[in-house]
Amino acid sequence: MCREVKVLVTDDDPGVLRLSASLLGREGYEVYEATTGKECLETARAHHPDMILLDVMLPDITGVEVCRQIKADQELQDTFVILVSGVRVSSEYQADGLAVGADGYIVKDITNREFLARVDSMVRIKRMGDALRAEKKEQEKLISKLQEALAEIRTLKGLIPICAFCKKIRDDEGYWNQLEAYICKHTDASFTHGVCPECAESWKAELAKTIKKKTR
Repeated sequence: MCREVKVLVTDDDPGVLRLSASLLGREGYEVYEATTGKECLETARAHHPDMILLDVMLPDITGVEVCRQIKADQELQDTFVILVSGVRVSSEYQADGLAVGADGYIVKDITNREFLARVDSMVRIKRMGDALRAEKKEQEKLISKLQEALAEIRTLKGLIPICAFCKKIRDDEGYWNQLEAYICKHTDASFTHGVCPECAESWKAELAKTIKKKTR
């Protein structure tokens, strides 16, 4: 049922660790074990489990600190971390764990059936989250492709029929358009008008001729 789900159980109590691993293994989970915070981090980075059942009180690093480091790691931040404790069970302790990114909190001294039910519930939640993230990535890829396609559409390519005399361009419907009107319609470019030095000199010469004729 859950053979594709990898679970890392971290607990410094050998009896609890063995029981949890055995229960999960019988349900079809692929189980890894760790007894310290350091070992938990090393195993997580080596095997990338889907879920970590993490004892809050460990001999070297607190489970809360381990959780913080896991959630700060880009390669592990999507791993579901469930803090587990039979001592630090108050709402304040649970809030501390959730504040650093823990996805759940299991209080010990529950039945085996409830333990498995809680794990299975968390697996379902993680699967839904994974599906949403995958859908979001696909949407982002689609948007990127659409933007690229739009940019491609808005780029002029191929042969453009242009009049050798007036410089008008013939569109697909056979109409002749001013150059700037055609470019504005088919690209994201816009025009700002000015006068080049050569045209300015020519215009001045023509203007001088006109004034001279009128003053005769």
